[in-house]
Amino acid sequence: MTRTALEGFGKSLLATDEVVIEATGNCMAVSRVLSPFVKRVVIANPLQVKAIAHSHVKTDKVDAGTLASLHAAGYLPEIWTPDADTERMRRLVARRYQVVRHRTRIKNEVHAILHAHLIPKCPHADLFNGRGRCLANAPVRTRR
Repeated sequence: MTRTALEGFGKSLLATDEVVIEATGNCMAVSRVLSPFVKRVVIANPLQVKAIAHSHVKTDKVDAGTLASLHAAGYLPEIWTPDADTERMRRLVARRYQVVRHRTRIKNEVHAILHAHLIPKCPHADLFNGRGRCLANAPVRTRR
C-alpha cells in the first residue's frame, strides 16, 4: 500500500461514496489520503466488529463484505477520529512515552553492569542526577 496507489484508488471513487476501513496502525494516514475523494471515511473498531460478526472465515473479501453490511445496516462500531491537532499531540505523547521507556531501560542496563562488576551503589539517590554524575566523573581510588 502506497500513497500513490491509494490516491489512484481514491480517484476511482465517487464523491458520494463512503469508505470503511478497520482501525490499524496506519488507518489515520489512509483516511487522510482518501478523505478528499469521498463523502466520508469511516474507521471501524475491529474488536467490536469481531464481536458482532462471528465470522469463522477470515479473508479480506469476507471482512470487506462484513464491514459493508454492518455499515449499510447502521451497526458498524466506529472509532472516534481526532482532528489534526489532537492527532499530532497524541503522536508527541506516544513518542515521549517511548523515549522515557528507552531511557529507563538504558539506566537499568548501567545499574546492571555496575552491579555485575561489584561497583557499589551510588551513595546519592540517583546515579544520573547532577551529584551522581559528578561522582561518576571523580577519580577512582585504589588501595595499595
